[in-house]
Amino acid sequence: MKLADQWKEIEAALPGGWSSARLSLSVAEDADADRAALILASLAPGRLGPSFRLEVHPDRNPEAIFRRLDDEGTRGRVDLIVTDAAPAEPSVAAPRHMEAPLVRQWDELDADLPPDWSDLYAEIELSSSDFAQRAALLTAPLNPARYGAPTVLRFRAARAAGYGTAPEMARRCMERLDAERITGSLRALRVLSDTAHVSTQGPVWRVGGRSV
Repeated sequence: MKLADQWKEIEAALPGGWSSARLSLSVAEDADADRAALILASLAPGRLGPSFRLEVHPDRNPEAIFRRLDDEGTRGRVDLIVTDAAPAEPSVAAPRHMEAPLVRQWDELDADLPPDWSDLYAEIELSSSDFAQRAALLTAPLNPARYGAPTVLRFRAARAAGYGTAPEMARRCMERLDAERITGSLRALRVLSDTAHVSTQGPVWRVGGRSV
């Protein structure tokens, strides 16, 4: 079955009001994996060899991307890992301070990364602009950069070598934020596995026309 058709079957079985779904894509031919990675790039997938993990949302439907893979003759299997349902129309918006502690979010993010991940580009979206200055100070070892809104801090982490903060220090920064009751949402934006640094500090991503 084509990849797009597999996704349509998964989508049809998702619960009403779903907000996100994590998928795994296993490419049948190893030779097709690099090309698949390029086509999937806009979904910021995690990768382990010919296998990918990606998160999709109702407003970020991957059907067109899967059809492009089908058009290029890429064969494989799409599976649903987990899905999250949107909250049922609360009368009052849920308070942002109810978000999970950032160190817990970091541990969950780290656990979901491929075992051989080497480079990570992530962001913290703070719950309030009141946190911005203090959060920037507490996360200084991450060399955070503001992006877009003043509540968004982006940073890089490197597991073994290269440009980016060690994951242990990244976790420590999350603990510092939690200790001062600074809340927010942590998410991975880009991740690479098993990169080889040859006369360089590591890979460079282009985001919004600039290098990060």
